[in-house]
Amino acid sequence: MSMAVEELQKIIDTHNKIVFFGGAGVSTESGIPDFRSQDGLYNMKYKYPPELIISHSFFTHQTEEFYRFYRDRILITDVEPNPAHYKLAELEAAGKLLAVVTQNIDGLHQKAGSRKVYELHGSIHRNYCMRCGKFFGPEYIRDHEPVPKCDACGGTVKPDVVLYEEGLDNDVINGAVRAISEADCLIIGGTSLVVYPAAGLIDYFRGDKLVLINKSATGRDGTADLVIREPIGEVFSRITVR
Repeated sequence: MSMAVEELQKIIDTHNKIVFFGGAGVSTESGIPDFRSQDGLYNMKYKYPPELIISHSFFTHQTEEFYRFYRDRILITDVEPNPAHYKLAELEAAGKLLAVVTQNIDGLHQKAGSRKVYELHGSIHRNYCMRCGKFFGPEYIRDHEPVPKCDACGGTVKPDVVLYEEGLDNDVINGAVRAISEADCLIIGGTSLVVYPAAGLIDYFRGDKLVLINKSATGRDGTADLVIREPIGEVFSRITVR
């Protein structure tokens, strides 16, 4: 891996408009399970398939069962950023990283210090009453079983996460597209690039270098300037920001 990391270091050193596009694999080294690996959420056994549970229809019609799964497997707050999160924040602080575009909902990029983060699928840290719009933190969801109700109006509180059958936020999409289209280097990490429309956003990249860091192959490997199939936290821990 050393030669690949050296090449990545050269790319980072010579580019100042880097955008990072990341998925679940960025947070697995922090202890958060991904979706499609052998130990991922989609391979766990529940009364209903996880991909059905985290859909808008299921949330609407079986809200209590949704929240049972959500608290058990999605609402993870007792974890810390890993070297990938911290290095990206460091790159941003150094003026080399334009933005992070993430499919994750865990908030670890912000916890590590990143400021420009486009959360394509929302965040577990934001929850709103569906009736009056009052905001609630993740602790409220955790502590109010079985279905969290607004303490102001009694409406159902919903996590600000994008469920299946729901569309992405237009402002977030536009910001991500703008950042990717302005980048001179796009680093894609920890994602298999199979979830659309999120994965389609990388088609807006017109810059100089495309880097892919993922433990398994992706459909974009053939078009990348550099492919590293190693854990992303381990890779970034060996990068120096200068």
